[in-house]
Amino acid sequence: MGADERLREYRGKRDFVRTREPSGHRASSGPQPRFVVQIHDASTLHFDFRLQVDDVLKSWSIPKGPSDDPHDKRLAVPTEDHPLEYEDFEGVIPKGEYGGGTVSVWDRGTYEPLSHDRKGRPVDFAESLERGHATFRLHGSKLHGEYALTRFRGGRGDGEEEAWLLVKKGGNRANGHGSPDPRRARSVRTGRTLSQVAAEGGEE
Repeated sequence: MGADERLREYRGKRDFVRTREPSGHRASSGPQPRFVVQIHDASTLHFDFRLQVDDVLKSWSIPKGPSDDPHDKRLAVPTEDHPLEYEDFEGVIPKGEYGGGTVSVWDRGTYEPLSHDRKGRPVDFAESLERGHATFRLHGSKLHGEYALTRFRGGRGDGEEEAWLLVKKGGNRANGHGSPDPRRARSVRTGRTLSQVAAEGGEE
């Protein structure tokens, strides 16, 4: 399945005459896959966690945001695939548009797929997600280290809504940001807070 097919749902929800969100035309580039975490102040304030898988960003909504404490299990609800260019998107989605509200880039960087089968052999990352469990190491400005995404509900063709957990792997709390405060957090792209992005209408 190509990017156009994967992005059909994403494009169908948006009017690109009104929103500055990218429609998606960039091919994959770079030796390492990318990730991005965005703060999204829409109908509810949440974080969006996105991992590059082939030519799209696989995406999850994380209400409380990612944590670097291994004891924190973060609910992650799958959303539609996004285009690779969405890694750079920061701005205001117009009211009335899907996801209307303010978006800032909280963190981004590269990641290493780490998924293996029971015999210790590497497993294709897209396949590991399809099976419902994937591990990876993040190399971001704020997030570092090994994480796991595990599906605990849905995904079996039974019509039940999918739900996953995002968890930092390791025995002890890392020295880092823990649970970020979305109102005070600053963009790694522009250094702005959500309120500053909103006040400036997304203009950089």
